[in-house]
Amino acid sequence: MPTNLESFRALALQVTCHAVNQTSDRHEARSLMQNSINRLAQQIAASIAFIGFDCRLIVLPEYFLTGFPMGDTLAGWAEKACIEMAGAEYEALGKIAQKHKIFLAGNAYEVDPNFPGLYFQTCFILDPSGSIVLRYRRLNSLFAPTPHDVWDKYLDCYGLEGVFPVAKTEIGNLAALASEEILYPEVARCLAMRGAEIFVHSTSEVYNKNLTPKDAAKITRAVENLAYVVSTNTAGIANIAIPIASADGGSKIIDHRGIVLAETGAGESMAAFAEIDLAALRRDRRRPGLNNLLSRQRFELYAESYRQSHFYPANTMLETEVDRKHFLQTQQATIERLTQLGII
Repeated sequence: MPTNLESFRALALQVTCHAVNQTSDRHEARSLMQNSINRLAQQIAASIAFIGFDCRLIVLPEYFLTGFPMGDTLAGWAEKACIEMAGAEYEALGKIAQKHKIFLAGNAYEVDPNFPGLYFQTCFILDPSGSIVLRYRRLNSLFAPTPHDVWDKYLDCYGLEGVFPVAKTEIGNLAALASEEILYPEVARCLAMRGAEIFVHSTSEVYNKNLTPKDAAKITRAVENLAYVVSTNTAGIANIAIPIASADGGSKIIDHRGIVLAETGAGESMAAFAEIDLAALRRDRRRPGLNNLLSRQRFELYAESYRQSHFYPANTMLETEVDRKHFLQTQQATIERLTQLGII
């Protein structure tokens, strides 16, 4: 049984995403992904050598191997850009984790044999043995399938603990949030209910020196859940039509008090690293007082309101194939229904 650590260093490794959108087929896309993994292997080794060998957690950006679909059909993107649950890409990343004895977190588009014709955006964590210890599927997405879109079957396959997974490891209780899900407090809260102490947040977002809604949310999620947030942005997205530096910069680590411990500007960077003090976090979680917001939660107050409310519907992709128009059409129908009810 591994010894639990009271403190270690974490790194939000900000790297460029080399998108696969312009590749002609699956083979060419896989070759580009492997090149990205090879670059990462060198960057991770050099970063650890600089930061120190007590760097035990490295978080990579959102969809760092592929970029995001732009004009691709659901089936086309699944074929070209989505990796398999036990695929070669995970194996190669697992070897990096194993070599450096680190926990390696990231985000990828992934197919699941339980849901043919669909894919999910998946946050993963590999442990120092190279094994996947956490697989979280993004629950809120405007243009991609989510477990909520096939809710009944997904629960049958994975249960609620598979929807909100927390990995209890030697470096603390780890959970994942994907990109804009930092704006959805319920996701982080459900993970905190299951013991999450560190949120790994893979994102690809527009960086702004002014305070953005997402940056405000990162601090808020840390404070309200008494948890660390390790948030990694891309250093730009290459090989697509949008300007490369549109999503570039601002990777950061925030402690359970809401203090930004480290942050980087634009460009590829290992500057966002900091100590994770688990002992301090756990002391604060067990200390009575005004600031212990997690222990003061009265969930029963809110449960019935959630149970009675129906906004974006579940199971809309359970029975029939859809195209990308489905997502905006469903959102528009939700807006119209809520308007008729006088809610918005």
